[in-house]
Amino acid sequence: VQLVESGGGLVQAGGSLRLSCAASGGTFRSYAMGWFRQAPGKEREFVASISASNTITVYADSVKGRFTISRDNAENTAYLQMISLKPEDTAVYYCAARWRDATARKNDYDYWGQGTQVTVSS
Repeated sequence: VQLVESGGGLVQAGGSLRLSCAASGGTFRSYAMGWFRQAPGKEREFVASISASNTITVYADSVKGRFTISRDNAENTAYLQMISLKPEDTAVYYCAARWRDATARKNDYDYWGQGTQVTVSS
């Protein structure tokens, strides 16, 4: 499975961005999808995940109420809608895929994209 993120950029605090993750080379609807992020000098951390069945979503406490994960199985694409962005959301955002069940553990994911930079200015 190949994953390609897009949609990152520079935005002011309080602004919004929508990240996309286009998948190819596998049966997208069979994979749970996750979004992770990594700020300079920090560990890669969980942001959100969505089950293969599109019925279960999980969020990190730091993004609850501001970020929404979704997927379009017909388009083989996962999304991360981000609103009310804060400077502490600045990071490289990665999407990841794993067979069936979504988890918040990065080591559980088998496939990763190359990342897209999100920078939130104050």
